[in-house]
Amino acid sequence: MSVDHFDVLIVGAGLSGICAGYYLQTQCPARSYTILEGRENLGGTWDLFRFPGIRSDSDMFTLGYSFRPWQDERSIADGPAILNYLRQTAQEFGIDGRIRFQQRVRSASWSSKQARWTVEAEAGPKQQPVRYSCNFLYLCSGYYDYEEGYAPVFPGSKDYQGRLIHPQHWPRDLDYQGQRIVVVGSGATAVTLVPALAQTAAHVTMLQRSPSYILSVPAEDHLARTIRKLLPEWIASRLARWKNILLSIAFYQMCRRAPARAKRFFRRQLARELPPGIDLDVHFQPRYEPWDQRVCLVPDADLFQAIKAGRASIVTDQIVKLTRQGILLQSGRELPADIIVTATGLKLLPAGGIRLDVDGTPVAAGQCLTYKGLMLSNVPNLALCMGYVNASWTLRAELSSGYVCRLLNYMQRHGYVQCVPRCGAAVVGNRPLLGLTSGYVQRALNLLPKQGPKAPWVMHQNYVRDLLSLRLGKLNDGNLVFSRASTTGFVQKQC
Repeated sequence: MSVDHFDVLIVGAGLSGICAGYYLQTQCPARSYTILEGRENLGGTWDLFRFPGIRSDSDMFTLGYSFRPWQDERSIADGPAILNYLRQTAQEFGIDGRIRFQQRVRSASWSSKQARWTVEAEAGPKQQPVRYSCNFLYLCSGYYDYEEGYAPVFPGSKDYQGRLIHPQHWPRDLDYQGQRIVVVGSGATAVTLVPALAQTAAHVTMLQRSPSYILSVPAEDHLARTIRKLLPEWIASRLARWKNILLSIAFYQMCRRAPARAKRFFRRQLARELPPGIDLDVHFQPRYEPWDQRVCLVPDADLFQAIKAGRASIVTDQIVKLTRQGILLQSGRELPADIIVTATGLKLLPAGGIRLDVDGTPVAAGQCLTYKGLMLSNVPNLALCMGYVNASWTLRAELSSGYVCRLLNYMQRHGYVQCVPRCGAAVVGNRPLLGLTSGYVQRALNLLPKQGPKAPWVMHQNYVRDLLSLRLGKLNDGNLVFSRASTTGFVQKQC
């Protein structure tokens, strides 16, 4: 079998992969690279998810790239607009010509003697085996399972005569006009679906086991629009981006440091937006502290507007079973439903489900420490792109790709062929990678890398701290070990 070799292999042609391609060809122009994408199209999440109303859960001035600022007036954009933006970006910088589609990576093996990765993939609809090799492997496939979402099995599912749908696999031919719909869940997907479906459905009920924190934000950034009228575009875009970065940091810090104050803020806003008679304590008072789970954003209060208009409602209860015509609740009430949408969350899948091994020893990501939130302890020449949970994914994706380029250039200048994060025996890591109590995170605790007690074995959820560390911090910090000759003796351990 022939083997195509590249200096860098990027896995995934979504938001992170396109970002990585840009940074590699601008900051490491002498390095060869290609992007392997398992699907038929670029875009990742924004090409996969097609449910009604899909939109960004971060503002587009930070979800968009700094090297190609978002031009639309909408600060919260819909999925098709974001996908079009990604396609135009890839085309403008020639990144689309570096993508090999329908190349699903299954495994990657590192050889210390050769100082390279051998990557096994399946190509095309017939899943023909193909092989690549590279000096550095950059995984930009995120940490979601694109094959299936989390869908609990409800008692009575076989008796239910309506349609049962998970948003990750939304039927293209679904006609829900005039239908009674129950959306099970209270997270970002649910609060996105409900107002979109309510535009044509007979009625939409959001059935939640417990409430989430929900915040209404303007769909358009009026301050950014004013700045654009007064200043050149490149200055206005940077100001709008930094304004939103600092606001998101300040809001997150308020929620974590002064949760009582944050709760009062959420409640005041809900009282203004919702019609009289809504029981805020029952339907909008979460059991957890602000930012223990992601805050759900609703542009221009569209969810609340649907509730005001009577097109949507919220029920807080637990499911006993599905019946022939709907859902039987613990309270004894039965919700009629022609369609049930299980917006019950996603599955996390570290490293895109790729099997990794170093010198024949399998790598278990859940037993590794994260180095600066983008490399794995004791795993050479590999980086994973992981975004923030409390801010735009792109902010950290750009910092990560910039760091990878700094690292590659440093190795080239000094003649190094291998770099590996090494944690000493005294470094104990048992903190979860993502500090959220959400179900999808808790279900994957054993699969995800861990954090250590202090830097660099932590993943900060703070853009300014990461900016200083990843863009300006010292590369040869004593934890990242470089070598010119081949090394052996990989040991998988719980750090």
